[in-house]
Order: sequence, then C-alpha cells, then structure tokens
Amino acid sequence: MTTKQKLVDLLESAEGEFFSGNRLAEKLGITRAAVWKNIRQLKGEGYKIEAVTNRGYRLEKEHDVVSEAGIRRALGELADVFTLEVHDVVTSTNTVLKEKADSLPEWAAVISGSQTAGRGRIGRSFYSPSDTGIYLSVLLRPSLPAAEAVRITTAAAVAACRAIEECSEAVPKIKWVNDVFVDGKKVCGILTEGSLNMETGGLDWAVMGIGMNVYEPEDGFPEEIRQVAGAIEQQRKKNLRNLLAASFLRQFYGICSCLPAAAFAEEYRKRSFLLGKDVLVLKGETAVPARVLEIDDDCRLVVRYENDLQEALSSGEVSIRLEENRKESFE
Repeated sequence: MTTKQKLVDLLESAEGEFFSGNRLAEKLGITRAAVWKNIRQLKGEGYKIEAVTNRGYRLEKEHDVVSEAGIRRALGELADVFTLEVHDVVTSTNTVLKEKADSLPEWAAVISGSQTAGRGRIGRSFYSPSDTGIYLSVLLRPSLPAAEAVRITTAAAVAACRAIEECSEAVPKIKWVNDVFVDGKKVCGILTEGSLNMETGGLDWAVMGIGMNVYEPEDGFPEEIRQVAGAIEQQRKKNLRNLLAASFLRQFYGICSCLPAAAFAEEYRKRSFLLGKDVLVLKGETAVPARVLEIDDDCRLVVRYENDLQEALSSGEVSIRLEENRKESFE
C-alpha cells in the first residue's frame, strides 16, 4: 500500500475527526511537508479534505471517493479473499481484467470510479462518468458448462439488489436478464464474458462486470438514455460507493459458493418485475410479442408467443410492451 493510500485509510478510519499534521506524519513515518504534498495530490484526485489551522485534516461529510482502503475495510473478514486493483479511471474494468485473466487468481477484482469505454451487452456502450458510479469486474473460474453461464449474470443481479438494500433505502427490482431498476429506471447493468474450453465445453474463466449508477450526474444523464437511466441515491452519502462495492462483493461471493445448484433462483424470481408481463422478445432485427410465464430454476425466461408456442430463453433481450400495444389473444 502506498503512502497516499495509507493516508486515505487513516482519514477514513477517523470517522470525521481531525488528524493533526504531526500525528499523520508520525503514523506514516514521513515529514509534515510530505503529508501536505500527499494531501494536495488527494484533493486533485477528488478527495474532499478539510484543513483547519491548529486542528489538522479530515474528510468532509459528503466524501465519497472510490478507494482500495475503503473497500477493504468494508469487506471485513472477506478482505483477504479478493485481489483488488482500484483505479480512478480505466477504459473498461472488464477489458482490463480479461487481459490479465490467465495470470490472476479467482476472485481478482478490478474496480474503478469511472470508465472511458464502458461496455454493455450486444456491443452497446455503458455511460460511466466520474464521481457518480461504481464500476467493477470479478474473475471467476466456475465449474459450469458454458450453456449455464447465465447463472453468473443472474447471481450478480441478486447480489446487486441485496447490496443496494443494505446500503440505501432504495427498492431494487430485476429486469431479466441483466438489469436492476429502482423506481422504474435502470440503475445497474451486468455483462458477463468468458473463455470457452473447447475440450470440456466449460469455462476456463469468466469475467463478470457490473456498473452501478449511484448518483445522477450533475448535468443529468445524456439525452439518449435520460428516459431509462436512474440513480440509486439522490443525495451524496459518505463513503457510499465503497460500501456498495464491498457489499456487492460479499453478497456475490456468498451466492457463488453454490452457483451450480442455482439456489438463488427463487430469490431472483421474487425480485423480477417481468412475471406476467407482455413483452417484446428481440430476435435480431425482429421484435416478437410474448407473455412472460415464469423464470425457471435455470434462470431462463419462459415466454408464450401469440401462436401459443412456449420458449425458455437463456440469453437475449426483452422490452416491456406498452398497454396500447397489447393484444386480446393474451387475455
């Protein structure tokens, strides 16, 4: 851990109390001038640090900067499970982790406060501005056939809901297969990618990436996503992004301990807001009307089309149909 990271750890552990320059210098084994130099660097990185003559330094109440120290503290007894790599900005946490996947242990995680090339499903971009969200990817080596990789995505959706509930007053719901909504707006997207073992048909590794809109950007979301994108919180809260990241990692780790059995499927069903809804199943350039019947134990979306044929979808995308577009044949 660098001196700067140790300084952040000390300030965050102070719970709003002032740390004098002398005390910080003593604990870090550096001069007061070096303390001030590191404080200036942290301010430049977005840390809101209050400096008061004869009292010292402390983090302001609205401080919420993504840091390894903050995440590790919130992980508690699971801190040693994860190999953490924390950044202010990356191209994409999935991209960074995939490039290193062959040389890293399971439960390595890349976490960032922003992305310049965040990616969603079907080649879409994922809006990832600085200072408002948390972007996180985890490396898994699951004992799963590739055809069951959807369990990783659905497990992550359940873990995200639990984390949001643990850290906020928001009530999250799941839109199959990989989105989490709050108050009718998307606050979280999940993208799972993997390396296929051609001999076994299983996965050599999988990288699960998740992006959470913790706060709405100061200027609002871009026009093209403004109608669908939302945020978990309306007001900034101290250390919330670190707490959300750690809570998600803890929940995801626990769920994945029994991933092949999909023991979380019932919870996934209960959290879904698609059951019984009329949807459009997107197949290439075609949108096919259907009604959602259930989510089965393999986390597949079971739908019935207008011709009464049923299908269990293990991947793909659906959108909710507007009331005026629904047809009598489904009643």
